[in-house]
Amino acid sequence: MGNVAIIVKIMPESPDVDREALKAAIKAAVPVDDIREEPIGFGLVALKAVIVVPDRAGAPDEVETALQGLEGVGSAEIIESTLV
Repeated sequence: MGNVAIIVKIMPESPDVDREALKAAIKAAVPVDDIREEPIGFGLVALKAVIVVPDRAGAPDEVETALQGLEGVGSAEIIESTLV
């Protein structure tokens, strides 16, 4: 079995959320390869995280669930996935 690279779009609850603290919480919760910021508008900035998980049923969903449970996260959605 191989691995799957997923890109997760993480929306903070509000523009007032400390993005650096949120990035640290994300890195502590899941094995992140890269995090980039994407300006949305009106001061809101989404985070896009690249995460590599094992190619097994449910692994991407576990990551999504873990990220949605973090303080300051409004939503977390897998927007792309590919085998690596």
